[in-house]
Amino acid sequence: MKNSRYPILLLVLLCPMAAAAQSAFDGTWKVDMSKVQMPKQPDVVVVQNGEYACKTCVPPFQVKADGQDHAVSGHPYYDSVALTVVDARTVKETDKKAGKVVTIVTTTVAPDGKSAHFEFTDSSNTNGAPVTGSGEITRVAAGPAGSHAASGSWVTSSFDSLSDNGTTFTFKEEGGVLSMSTPAGQSYQAKIGGAEAPYKGDPGITSVSVKESGSNVLVETDKRDGKVISVSTSTLSADGKSMKIAVEDKLHNRSSSYVAIRQ
Repeated sequence: MKNSRYPILLLVLLCPMAAAAQSAFDGTWKVDMSKVQMPKQPDVVVVQNGEYACKTCVPPFQVKADGQDHAVSGHPYYDSVALTVVDARTVKETDKKAGKVVTIVTTTVAPDGKSAHFEFTDSSNTNGAPVTGSGEITRVAAGPAGSHAASGSWVTSSFDSLSDNGTTFTFKEEGGVLSMSTPAGQSYQAKIGGAEAPYKGDPGITSVSVKESGSNVLVETDKRDGKVISVSTSTLSADGKSMKIAVEDKLHNRSSSYVAIRQ
């Protein structure tokens, strides 16, 4: 249930020669939410006997489900979790870092227990307005007997909405150096085929490297403290108007993909 980060320079079209010199990846891109393939591996949570456990968080944690802040360690985006049982089908999770609220997720299970609706606001890796959205999750396994309805194994089936600052990013190449920026405040400048460069604005990523694989494929490798946590492969369409981005989440051992449209 914890997902965020989908990595604004204007293209200069005054001179055909200048346009020809640009990288094929240059421009502002926006994710087409109708073409997102979410991970098939489920998130597993249990709310039972006054406790809340996130089994698939890395690292896993278990705290009291009493609506109070409880410290957790090993997570770059948050250092405390409060889980409130709103009613028999609804739970609300509030994550904080250094005392500041960074994420709020409210999940309401459908009466038949087979699906649930979630709404969230997330500023855990943004320097501006929080990313907001809502969507649906589908149950793939029940929770333990006697546990809260939100317990069990769930996969994200769809997003009903996601704010633009969570779906837009910009690439610009100059002198063999690729710059990336997002409205949420993430950015990097990395030499293509060169050494790792600092990744700014995201507490979960410390460095990045990029390389080209042919004329229309760009591979980005993200690391945290020297450990690979994600590899993204962006492949341009033949007409250059869209690109498919396949993401390997090494931290959680899962994969996803989406299509971004040139703006």
